[in-house]
Amino acid sequence: MARVPALNRDDIPENQRAAFDELIKDRGEVPTGGPGSVMLNAPEVAKRALGLALFLRTETSLEPRIRELGMILAARENDCQFIWNAHAPAARRAGLKDEIVDALRDKKDLPGLADDEAAVVNYGQDFFRTHRVTQAHFDAALAQFGVLGLTELTNLLGCYAMLAFNVNAFGVELPAQPAETPLPV
Repeated sequence: MARVPALNRDDIPENQRAAFDELIKDRGEVPTGGPGSVMLNAPEVAKRALGLALFLRTETSLEPRIRELGMILAARENDCQFIWNAHAPAARRAGLKDEIVDALRDKKDLPGLADDEAAVVNYGQDFFRTHRVTQAHFDAALAQFGVLGLTELTNLLGCYAMLAFNVNAFGVELPAQPAETPLPV
């Protein structure tokens, strides 16, 4: 069970209800799992953050395989079971090799990365582990994705770290039937 009870409209301050109503209208229901279920406690934050997450997940110049790799890398680096479970299957469907997904999950050397995949992994691991990116990894990612794509990738990594922080801090649980082997943490 998450650390806070399920939300209902009466719990929302009056000045946040329009944002709450808009989110519920767009989703069709009050979310009961995932980042939206806890971020909705601050409807204006949820509206803006979840809108950005949707854009980064679906509409950037980055191809789906690269976007999903960024998302599962953020999940792995932040030990976020929920985001891992939600996006590892999508990463596989988008063309990321099973061996790469499994090795990332298990914190093993990643076999046979394509140049664009290596650029994401090296850039992201620098970002999460040192809070900086080496010039070599920056240059490699820039060569792969250009300024637009690298800016989108940077924000995708940061956004999914924010979602992971929410899920982890509020104790959002995995679905009853997880889609993926959980992260060893």
